[in-house]
Amino acid sequence: MGFAPDATRPLASGVMERSKESDIQAAICDYLSLKGYLFSCTNNSPIYDTARSAFRAFPKYTRRGWPDICLIRHSEFYGIEVKSNTGKLSPEQQELGKLIEKNGDHYIVAPSIDDLQTAGL
Repeated sequence: MGFAPDATRPLASGVMERSKESDIQAAICDYLSLKGYLFSCTNNSPIYDTARSAFRAFPKYTRRGWPDICLIRHSEFYGIEVKSNTGKLSPEQQELGKLIEKNGDHYIVAPSIDDLQTAGL
């Protein structure tokens, strides 16, 4: 963890630092797919209930702060949290990142494909 993005650095594939996290996540997923990695994206946002005009609670056993992308490589788990240059980790994301690393696995905060490559992916 302890990531501090370089505000002047463009992202891979021409995606600039001001890009939306969804665009960055799509580029990262394209990269991981091209590399042939076993991964999955997780949508762990509460769903908006139009009947109640409010967000519903998370489904049971959905953990707040779960990484955007989970990857398994050589029996190792990688939790990848996608953030834009201005994005910040929530307290739940920070805590979960520490727990993942405490369990001997990898937590990557990734505003670009470069950060995955730095981590050896």
